[in-house]
Amino acid sequence: MEGRDNKEQIVDVRSVVEAISTADNNDIDVPLYEVESLCMRCRENGTTRFLLTLIPHFRKILLSAFECPHCGERNNEVQFAGEIQPRGCCYSLDIPSGDQKILNRQVVKSESATIKIPELDFEIPPEAQRGSLSTIEGILVRAADELQALQEERKKVDPKTAEAIDQFLLKLRACAAGDSSFKFILDDPAGNSFIENLFAPSPDPSLNIKSYERSPEQQVALGYQVGQSQMGVPSDGPSSEVTINVSDQMRREPHGSVGAAAGHRAIAQSNSSEIAEAIFRYSAPEEVMTFPSTCGSCASSCETRMFVTNIPYFQEVIVMASTCDSCGYRNSELKPGGRIPEKGKTITLCVKNANDLSRDVIKSDTAGVKVPELDLELASGTLGGLVTTVEGLVTQISESIERIHGFTFGDSLDGSKKSKWQDFKLRLNKLLNVEEPWTLILDDALANSFIAPATDNIKDDHQLSYEEYERSWEQNEELGLNDIDTSSADAAYDPAQTTIKEKTRE
Repeated sequence: MEGRDNKEQIVDVRSVVEAISTADNNDIDVPLYEVESLCMRCRENGTTRFLLTLIPHFRKILLSAFECPHCGERNNEVQFAGEIQPRGCCYSLDIPSGDQKILNRQVVKSESATIKIPELDFEIPPEAQRGSLSTIEGILVRAADELQALQEERKKVDPKTAEAIDQFLLKLRACAAGDSSFKFILDDPAGNSFIENLFAPSPDPSLNIKSYERSPEQQVALGYQVGQSQMGVPSDGPSSEVTINVSDQMRREPHGSVGAAAGHRAIAQSNSSEIAEAIFRYSAPEEVMTFPSTCGSCASSCETRMFVTNIPYFQEVIVMASTCDSCGYRNSELKPGGRIPEKGKTITLCVKNANDLSRDVIKSDTAGVKVPELDLELASGTLGGLVTTVEGLVTQISESIERIHGFTFGDSLDGSKKSKWQDFKLRLNKLLNVEEPWTLILDDALANSFIAPATDNIKDDHQLSYEEYERSWEQNEELGLNDIDTSSADAAYDPAQTTIKEKTRE
């Protein structure tokens, strides 16, 4: 602490921003910056301290703490200095009554996250408690204290409203004390919020985690550039002009320019080398379409390349890759082509040797992953869509778990939990070294995932098995299939119905 105190500097905000933007992630002795700032309570000058720190295996964060020596006002805030995640996240935790331990779970609420309690019809917006690291009990107690702060003034101005708030505060404090059961929902479009999983790395029966694509409104709120067509805003000009503009923006490049010869180079610039090699191992695209898009990191204009390819023993897939010349951000995405399969599919691979780790894997964004030997289960949507290998999939699972649960690996973690994580890491390394056979299971309700066979004929690969199953009503509901009505389309393409209509008209 003495070395850090000696590095305290009184600077302006601009100097702090410049220093933070150029800070090295590996610099563990980061200086503590002090800035003179205005106190919003007494209007005197106080001191705000800034500290940029990297939580191991989690994210880079900026801690700020304000203190006023005149009136004693204090507040602190946590801001994420790293990138916005590719997808939003929604945590839903069922909290039973009388369970005080579950209220002590750590919660990271970013500046874009919303907390909801449906039973109370209560919502904490992103502007409230923004950038906080607390527990479930701490968040609810703080919310109750903030509502209680102005009750005396409300009773003088609006007694009925004040009485209703008093009744609500009784319910809210009952939830914070564990006397009432409720559901705690944390929704963050930026994907930077978190609720601790007490059973990690195993699934938590009380915690449900979903990843989702952000809506255009959420993209705008996060600072992205969104076109009028995405926002649903009608154009002032005629529809013909819109068609011309779209055709001008999207161009098709022939097979020779971005195809087999230049395909590796062009797609690799927008993708990792592993994805490029995996895709072109099957077939080169006949043409690559290029259209303008927005960078997911700096919101600058960039290009997205898209092509369709067919994978043997699998199906047609659409590959999209984006690269930003301004900040160097790269992103790739894989989407299935064709119709929605009637059944889901479970793919089981028995990994016995190092060659099995090199098998190509396509994991769609609707697939869940299971490794029974580790008691590991990832819900559908985790990690998004991937084109990788078996070894790459396990490595990304390990990195994802460390990134999400990384801040619980510190000195505050008790011995039993620390030994549990160390044992899990040890068993994970054994899988990658194939010290003993293990099983990889991909469960995809839309049957859009794939593991490459080791033989020319997939039936001769006895380590790989496929099993189709009927989707449940809950799975169809989650995928939005229960609300699809194709009766009019089926009638339009029914030859018998078409013949009857023609005869009727004659």
